[in-house]
Amino acid sequence: MPDRRNLYFFHKRDEELQEKLDHLYDLARKYDFTVVKDYRNANIIVSIGGDGTFLQSVRKTGFRDDCLYAGISTTEHLSMYCDFYINDISKMAEAMANKQIEVRRYPTIEVTVDGESNFFCLNEFSIRSSIIRTFAMDVYIDDLHFETFRGDGMIVATPTGSTAYNKSVNGSVVDPLLPCMQVSEIASMNNNSYRTLGSSFILSGDRKLTLMVVPDGNEHPTMAMDNEALSIKHVRKIEVKLSDKIIKTVKLKDNSFWEKVKRTFL
Repeated sequence: MPDRRNLYFFHKRDEELQEKLDHLYDLARKYDFTVVKDYRNANIIVSIGGDGTFLQSVRKTGFRDDCLYAGISTTEHLSMYCDFYINDISKMAEAMANKQIEVRRYPTIEVTVDGESNFFCLNEFSIRSSIIRTFAMDVYIDDLHFETFRGDGMIVATPTGSTAYNKSVNGSVVDPLLPCMQVSEIASMNNNSYRTLGSSFILSGDRKLTLMVVPDGNEHPTMAMDNEALSIKHVRKIEVKLSDKIIKTVKLKDNSFWEKVKRTFL
């Protein structure tokens, strides 16, 4: 990373964390990195926390595809987006010095609500009923009416998001080298009036998914982009597609996506 020398640290304000942050700042300067206070001036954005903090760092800095993101865990456990321990400064230094770092590219999805509001997701977009009753949506793949869904909701996940909320509803774990998105149901009803596939399905990056909310008194569903909730009333149409934005993350050469999956779940 010889041409990327400006670092921005994204983290919560925490006095207990400050001493460890001081060591990180010293390490960065030792290896001729410049620590900047404005993320717009950075070409490496370092998240310090867990996966939730990493997702927030990407969202709060605008899903930049012109910089690298790195995750540092503040716990004793590495996660899907964190390749380093904050207490293991020596490993970070060794990785920098011996060029043991590679770049991993993660696809994102773009969500458009009622043709106006656009959002990006690194993990998943989810939509759920906001009241204690099911709701219905007409599901379109491109221009094909695929099914009419009634149930608690749906999840549209990226490949990296396939190990999160998507996996908890029995969705498949997808290799992030595949540019695609996965659609998973949450407690669907299947009867003579409503019929769904009953399993998750994967769409290629060239497809567009459209969800049309059936107006039956539940037009204010709860929607979430990664770990951030949206509050939009009278939702009618949601379009989801693979985005052109690719999030580049820093990884160790011996810490692939599938090594992370094995470490986390097996």
